[in-house]
Amino acid sequence: MPAKRPPVPLSRERIIEAALHIADSQGLRRLTMRRLGDALQVEAMAIYHHLPRGKEALMDALAEHVTAVRVEQAATWQETAKAWCRASREVLREHPGVLALALTKPPKGGTALAIGEQVEQLTDAGLPDAADAVRSLRAFVFGSVAVEVQQSGWADPEVDEWTRRDERADADFERGLEALLRGLQI
Repeated sequence: MPAKRPPVPLSRERIIEAALHIADSQGLRRLTMRRLGDALQVEAMAIYHHLPRGKEALMDALAEHVTAVRVEQAATWQETAKAWCRASREVLREHPGVLALALTKPPKGGTALAIGEQVEQLTDAGLPDAADAVRSLRAFVFGSVAVEVQQSGWADPEVDEWTRRDERADADFERGLEALLRGLQI
Protein backbone atom coordinates (compact mmCIF):
# COMPACT_ATOMS: atom_id res chain seq x y z
CA MET A 1 0.00 0.00 0.00
CA PRO A 2 1.52 3.37 -1.03
CA ALA A 3 2.21 5.87 1.71
CA LYS A 4 -0.36 8.60 2.09
CA ARG A 5 0.81 12.06 1.19
CA PRO A 6 0.47 14.53 4.00
CA PRO A 7 -2.20 17.14 3.34
CA VAL A 8 -1.07 20.40 1.80
CA PRO A 9 -1.17 23.01 4.57
CA LEU A 10 -3.89 25.59 4.26
CA SER A 11 -2.65 29.10 3.54
CA ARG A 12 -4.16 32.41 2.51
CA GLU A 13 -2.57 32.05 -0.94
CA ARG A 14 -3.99 28.55 -1.41
CA ILE A 15 -7.44 29.76 -0.35
CA ILE A 16 -7.34 32.66 -2.81
CA GLU A 17 -6.19 30.43 -5.69
CA ALA A 18 -8.99 27.94 -5.02
CA ALA A 19 -11.54 30.74 -4.74
CA LEU A 20 -10.33 32.25 -8.03
CA HIS A 21 -10.70 28.87 -9.70
CA ILE A 22 -14.29 28.52 -8.50
CA ALA A 23 -15.20 32.11 -9.43
CA ASP A 24 -13.63 31.82 -12.88
CA SER A 25 -15.10 28.42 -13.71
CA GLN A 26 -18.53 28.68 -12.03
CA GLY A 27 -19.10 32.37 -11.36
CA LEU A 28 -18.89 34.48 -8.24
CA ARG A 29 -22.41 33.54 -7.11
CA ARG A 30 -21.37 29.91 -6.81
CA LEU A 31 -18.43 30.75 -4.55
CA THR A 32 -19.51 29.77 -1.05
CA MET A 33 -17.38 29.03 1.97
CA ARG A 34 -18.68 25.45 1.95
CA ARG A 35 -17.81 24.95 -1.73
CA LEU A 36 -14.41 26.53 -1.13
CA GLY A 37 -13.81 24.22 1.84
CA ASP A 38 -14.73 21.22 -0.30
CA ALA A 39 -12.30 22.34 -3.02
CA LEU A 40 -9.54 22.69 -0.43
CA GLN A 41 -10.52 19.43 1.31
CA VAL A 42 -11.02 21.16 4.64
CA GLU A 43 -13.96 22.13 6.78
CA ALA A 44 -15.26 25.56 5.77
CA MET A 45 -14.54 26.84 9.28
CA ALA A 46 -10.81 26.20 8.77
CA ILE A 47 -10.79 29.02 6.21
CA TYR A 48 -11.74 31.52 8.92
CA HIS A 49 -8.38 30.96 10.59
CA HIS A 50 -6.74 32.64 7.57
CA LEU A 51 -9.60 35.04 6.77
CA PRO A 52 -11.22 35.91 10.13
CA ARG A 53 -13.91 38.12 8.54
CA GLY A 54 -15.00 35.18 6.40
CA LYS A 55 -16.62 35.79 3.04
CA GLU A 56 -16.19 39.56 3.26
CA ALA A 57 -12.44 39.13 3.77
CA LEU A 58 -12.36 36.60 0.93
CA MET A 59 -14.06 39.04 -1.45
CA ASP A 60 -11.63 41.80 -0.43
CA ALA A 61 -8.68 39.44 -0.97
CA LEU A 62 -9.91 38.42 -4.42
CA ALA A 63 -10.41 42.03 -5.48
CA GLU A 64 -6.95 42.90 -4.20
CA HIS A 65 -5.42 39.93 -6.00
CA VAL A 66 -6.55 41.23 -9.40
CA THR A 67 -6.07 44.97 -8.78
CA ALA A 68 -2.81 45.30 -6.81
CA VAL A 69 -0.62 45.33 -9.91
CA ARG A 70 2.92 46.65 -9.72
CA VAL A 71 5.43 47.26 -12.50
CA GLU A 72 8.98 48.55 -12.69
CA GLN A 73 9.54 52.21 -13.48
CA ALA A 74 10.30 52.62 -17.20
CA ALA A 75 12.27 55.33 -18.97
CA THR A 76 9.19 57.51 -19.54
CA TRP A 77 5.86 57.93 -17.79
CA GLN A 78 4.13 56.73 -20.98
CA GLU A 79 6.07 53.44 -20.96
CA THR A 80 5.40 52.98 -17.24
CA ALA A 81 1.69 53.65 -17.78
CA LYS A 82 1.56 51.22 -20.73
CA ALA A 83 3.28 48.50 -18.71
CA TRP A 84 0.88 48.96 -15.82
CA CYS A 85 -2.22 49.02 -18.07
CA ARG A 86 -1.15 45.92 -19.97
CA ALA A 87 -0.29 44.01 -16.79
CA SER A 88 -3.59 45.02 -15.17
CA ARG A 89 -5.54 43.97 -18.22
CA GLU A 90 -3.87 40.56 -18.26
CA VAL A 91 -4.64 39.84 -14.61
CA LEU A 92 -8.26 40.94 -15.00
CA ARG A 93 -8.72 38.89 -18.18
CA GLU A 94 -7.17 35.89 -16.45
CA HIS A 95 -9.84 36.07 -13.73
CA PRO A 96 -13.15 37.19 -15.26
CA GLY A 97 -15.02 35.63 -12.34
CA VAL A 98 -13.89 38.41 -10.01
CA LEU A 99 -14.13 41.32 -12.44
CA ALA A 100 -17.28 42.53 -10.66
CA LEU A 101 -15.33 42.72 -7.40
CA ALA A 102 -12.53 44.66 -9.08
CA LEU A 103 -15.10 47.12 -10.39
CA THR A 104 -17.02 47.58 -7.14
CA LYS A 105 -14.67 47.09 -4.19
CA PRO A 106 -13.02 50.30 -3.02
CA PRO A 107 -9.22 50.15 -3.27
CA LYS A 108 -7.62 49.21 0.03
CA GLY A 109 -4.64 47.25 1.27
CA GLY A 110 -2.32 46.17 -1.51
CA THR A 111 -4.46 47.87 -4.15
CA ALA A 112 -4.24 51.25 -2.42
CA LEU A 113 -0.47 50.81 -2.09
CA ALA A 114 -0.16 49.87 -5.78
CA ILE A 115 -2.19 52.93 -6.82
CA GLY A 116 0.02 55.14 -4.67
CA GLU A 117 3.09 53.62 -6.30
CA GLN A 118 1.63 54.22 -9.77
CA VAL A 119 0.98 57.88 -8.94
CA GLU A 120 4.50 58.22 -7.55
CA GLN A 121 6.08 56.59 -10.62
CA LEU A 122 4.23 58.86 -13.05
CA THR A 123 4.96 61.94 -10.93
CA ASP A 124 8.66 61.05 -10.73
CA ALA A 125 8.71 60.61 -14.51
CA GLY A 126 7.37 64.13 -14.99
CA LEU A 127 3.62 63.75 -15.49
CA PRO A 128 1.65 66.57 -13.87
CA ASP A 129 -1.66 65.52 -12.28
CA ALA A 130 -0.52 61.91 -12.01
CA ALA A 131 -3.34 61.00 -9.60
CA ASP A 132 -5.95 62.07 -12.17
CA ALA A 133 -4.05 60.15 -14.86
CA VAL A 134 -4.04 56.96 -12.78
CA ARG A 135 -7.80 57.26 -12.20
CA SER A 136 -8.34 57.67 -15.96
CA LEU A 137 -6.04 54.77 -16.80
CA ARG A 138 -7.74 52.49 -14.27
CA ALA A 139 -11.16 53.43 -15.65
CA PHE A 140 -9.97 52.67 -19.18
CA VAL A 141 -8.48 49.29 -18.26
CA PHE A 142 -11.46 48.16 -16.17
CA GLY A 143 -13.95 49.33 -18.78
CA SER A 144 -12.15 47.72 -21.69
CA VAL A 145 -11.86 44.40 -19.84
CA ALA A 146 -15.54 44.55 -18.86
CA VAL A 147 -16.54 44.98 -22.52
CA GLU A 148 -14.13 42.24 -23.56
CA VAL A 149 -15.50 39.77 -21.00
CA GLN A 150 -19.05 40.67 -21.96
CA GLN A 151 -18.34 40.02 -25.64
CA SER A 152 -16.35 36.85 -24.95
CA GLY A 153 -19.36 34.82 -23.89
CA TRP A 154 -17.81 34.04 -20.51
CA ALA A 155 -21.01 34.64 -18.52
CA ASP A 156 -23.40 33.17 -21.10
CA PRO A 157 -24.59 29.72 -19.98
CA GLU A 158 -25.40 28.89 -23.62
CA VAL A 159 -21.77 29.30 -24.71
CA ASP A 160 -19.74 26.10 -24.50
CA GLU A 161 -16.34 27.74 -24.80
CA TRP A 162 -15.64 31.41 -24.32
CA THR A 163 -13.03 33.38 -26.21
CA ARG A 164 -10.04 34.18 -24.01
CA ARG A 165 -8.04 35.93 -26.71
CA ASP A 166 -9.46 38.23 -29.30
CA GLU A 167 -7.04 39.99 -31.63
CA ARG A 168 -9.59 42.71 -32.33
CA ALA A 169 -9.90 43.38 -28.59
CA ASP A 170 -6.10 43.57 -28.36
CA ALA A 171 -5.98 46.11 -31.18
CA ASP A 172 -8.87 48.12 -29.68
CA PHE A 173 -7.14 48.17 -26.31
CA GLU A 174 -3.83 49.37 -27.74
CA ARG A 175 -5.53 52.03 -29.86
CA GLY A 176 -7.53 53.29 -26.87
CA LEU A 177 -4.46 53.27 -24.64
CA GLU A 178 -2.45 55.31 -27.16
CA ALA A 179 -5.30 57.83 -27.48
CA LEU A 180 -5.63 58.16 -23.71
CA LEU A 181 -1.88 58.65 -23.25
CA ARG A 182 -1.86 61.35 -25.94
CA GLY A 183 -4.73 63.06 -24.15
CA LEU A 184 -2.90 62.95 -20.82
CA GLN A 185 0.11 64.73 -22.35
CA ILE A 186 -1.92 67.88 -23.02
